[in-house]
Amino acid sequence: MDSTGSDAGIEATALAVRDAPDPGHDDEAHGWQTDRMRAPHATKIVVAGGFGVGKTTFVGSVSEITPLRTEVVMTTAAEPREDLSAIPEKTTTTVAMDFGRITLDADLVLYLFGTPGQKRFWFMWDDLVRGAIGAVVLADTRRLEECFPALDYFETAGLPYIVAVNHFEGTDRFEGEVVREALSLPRQVPLVTMDARRRIAVVDTLLILVGRALDATPG
Repeated sequence: MDSTGSDAGIEATALAVRDAPDPGHDDEAHGWQTDRMRAPHATKIVVAGGFGVGKTTFVGSVSEITPLRTEVVMTTAAEPREDLSAIPEKTTTTVAMDFGRITLDADLVLYLFGTPGQKRFWFMWDDLVRGAIGAVVLADTRRLEECFPALDYFETAGLPYIVAVNHFEGTDRFEGEVVREALSLPRQVPLVTMDARRRIAVVDTLLILVGRALDATPG
């Protein structure tokens, strides 16, 4: 694959997305929505990671539609299973999935599926991952061990993935190489540090994943 051409295309797409209207105003139709002769390339992306790492925020930050959320208030049933010491403000949990959509470039649409983080809902992962071209694994440096199950899952499945360290306010920031070593992350897997609340940071992360998926595509 010509990586130079791929990189140029990704950069052009990034500029197009940065100039796009605010996602909260979706009144203007895209060309593929009004021209019946054009069909968008629809692509499925999975957003995974441990409990409370920012998956719901990640999807909601970029979705151009009102994101589908399946958050419920946590009950005492969750307390014995999850360590809440690092995130005492966490009061809700995703029980099925998060879902959003973002249009990149003229005809590329990404459908984002956020996985539930609690272990008791992991049985849903196989269905959520089916048909995806890649995954973003979110990591919290206070609880890096909680992203290992997702890393193992995608390694075993052979699905291209990247790791995005979601930097929380008030926490220490670590160099990428330190985090890579702590995760035993292969050199070819991209690692980025970002803020899931910032739309542009999330868009850039998704573009890196799309590039990673293209590089992993045979031919």
